[in-house]
Amino acid sequence: MTVDATQSRSGYTGTAKTLHWLIVALLIAQFIFAWTMPGIRRDTPVTTLISLHFTFGVIVLAVAVIRLLVRLVRGAPAPEPGIPAWQETSSQIVHWLLYALLLIVPLLGWINADFRGMPIIMFGYQVPHLIAARTPGWQWTGDVHGLLANYVMLALIGLHVLGALYHHFVMRDGVLKRMLPGR
Repeated sequence: MTVDATQSRSGYTGTAKTLHWLIVALLIAQFIFAWTMPGIRRDTPVTTLISLHFTFGVIVLAVAVIRLLVRLVRGAPAPEPGIPAWQETSSQIVHWLLYALLLIVPLLGWINADFRGMPIIMFGYQVPHLIAARTPGWQWTGDVHGLLANYVMLALIGLHVLGALYHHFVMRDGVLKRMLPGR
């Protein structure tokens, strides 16, 4: 077995770290695209920024599925010694909510693009439609997509980052180091 084949007690595998930091980079790009693209209304044309947002959304979804499968198959390392049970539990809740949002938010965005009849073109190919344009009952997906991404996901990411920084600078334990590259 290689070193990367199983979780070590003290840290995540190189695969888990790579997927984690890839999602971080993709989400940063996504939020930049989302905040700088024009507002999507009934007849908004698909601009370059909107197309990039759609493409990166599908990529986030694909990487999140892979990351979730790796997590389910390999698990996570054992908690750092001395971490209170409530912190471990709250960490697990935040992680699983983030995994859920990494799946739900892009799917809602994809469904909303389909609802609006906006094609999602990736590398010159149109991705399949999940629903037909103007399918009744799906007009809410854009609003929920925005609310989950701009408020719930950002709040959870903030908690995740604050928790990591708290452990690194206040507790001075190895929690943050477990996910840093090269460790």
